[in-house]
Amino acid sequence: MLSSNGCITKIIPGIAFLLILLHSTGLSGQENILDSEFTFRAGTVKTGNALKLISQQTGYHFTYDSKIIDAERKTDMTFSKTALKIILDSLMNNDSLKYSVINKYIIIYKIAPLPAQNNATPEWEIRNIYGKIIDAETNEPLSFATIGIISRGRGTVTNNNGEFGLKITRDCINDSLSVSYVGYFSRKIPVRQAIGNNFDIRMTRSYISIPEIIIHNQIPQEIIRKAYNNIPRNFGTTPAGMTAFYREAVMKKSELQIYTEAILQIYKSSYGGTIFNDQVKVVKSRKIENLGRKDTLTVRLKAGLSSCLQLDGARNIFDFMSPENFSQYDYRMTDIVSVEDQTAYVIEFSQKPNIDIPLFKGSIYINTFTYAIEQAEFEINPAYIQKSKDNYITFETKGYSIWPASVKYNVSYRKISGRYFLNHVRGDLLFTAKQRKRLFNSSFNVFFELAVTDIRLDNVERFERDELAPVHSVFSKNLQNYDPVFWGNMDFLKPEESLLQALKNMNVKLQEFTK
Repeated sequence: MLSSNGCITKIIPGIAFLLILLHSTGLSGQENILDSEFTFRAGTVKTGNALKLISQQTGYHFTYDSKIIDAERKTDMTFSKTALKIILDSLMNNDSLKYSVINKYIIIYKIAPLPAQNNATPEWEIRNIYGKIIDAETNEPLSFATIGIISRGRGTVTNNNGEFGLKITRDCINDSLSVSYVGYFSRKIPVRQAIGNNFDIRMTRSYISIPEIIIHNQIPQEIIRKAYNNIPRNFGTTPAGMTAFYREAVMKKSELQIYTEAILQIYKSSYGGTIFNDQVKVVKSRKIENLGRKDTLTVRLKAGLSSCLQLDGARNIFDFMSPENFSQYDYRMTDIVSVEDQTAYVIEFSQKPNIDIPLFKGSIYINTFTYAIEQAEFEINPAYIQKSKDNYITFETKGYSIWPASVKYNVSYRKISGRYFLNHVRGDLLFTAKQRKRLFNSSFNVFFELAVTDIRLDNVERFERDELAPVHSVFSKNLQNYDPVFWGNMDFLKPEESLLQALKNMNVKLQEFTK
């Protein structure tokens, strides 16, 4: 459909055949799959394997809470021309479970009882939704997937283990969750079905067949230029108020030294024609320091908050997106992938061979319709990273040499009601330190991360000067100690498994991370 050289005649028969196939098997209506009849003669199998057999025969994937379904329990998988709903009822052996079909997914869930609306039940009562986002084929976790409430600015992202948690207020009960990840079909799950469940949410890869001629005929710099010119239209010319969760950590080898978290309020300035900068106010914060006498060397992250704001490349134009820097980079369009319900160009970039200063290499995802920046993944060119030492190290302990070994960033945006907003920022930095006259090096892993959990456009005002956070300072120096039930009803990111284990090793009680 994208060229006049015969592609149309090749594509149309395939579409017609697909429509006929769906109609002939009776699966065009989403709920019809539950009424369709199937035959299985597998005998006694584990419940988890029985669901896999159903997926193989129907093409539908299951989403369910492992706490309400025992995947190891033996069950009889012998049925002859039996409706799928009856098969599932038999396998589940639990008549309180419900089924919902959305696209090619069957959600098995238990409805969490909600208290009746009365004077004793406030409208702001909070319920939790927990889950893990995984690849439907490999079961690998999907890091930094976006989970949002469709009709509003609430949302979060997954951690490195694909896990997420989201606080839900009563007024969201009839809304739906949107789950998205670049290169995968997006998922939608009704909030009412998700509350009280801890789903493994399976995401299916989206493979877009694109003739090579289409990719080769695109000029990456022109796509980037259009994205650059369309920033005010896509990202807005009015300020936004944001709530965000921020965290940073320093690990020496596998041992946690410093871990800091905070809830922030952010004044996000207009993306066009403004003299105002972004502002940050700290609502709550806490930290852990695990520094003993044996720690003769440690690393502290300076200006992590400022870095998160600076990495909003639509507000502070990415170096590789600025037209004046095109001459320093090589660009190559490598793919077109799905993003939400649309598609995005994938453009790889790297510094030209004749440039010998440390620049970036990576990929940027640009919407094929709106030309909005969807995501950027990039790093300092490893070949020149040691030349960037002065940009990352402001002070060295006497007797030590320290240098950057790897600096990587990931930035994503979320579209809400036609406008794009900053969604997630992550920086991962690896440093190597060596004490003079010593044989072995020490490695430090440092990361900082910001996830926007709420966005509002009404009554957005700048903060007073005495409310502003010291975004250019060492954030961890002036914070309180760690409180394991600190966040209450605020949204936060669950630490990854490696951090959780490090916290457990330090005997930190983890009441809020037991879900």
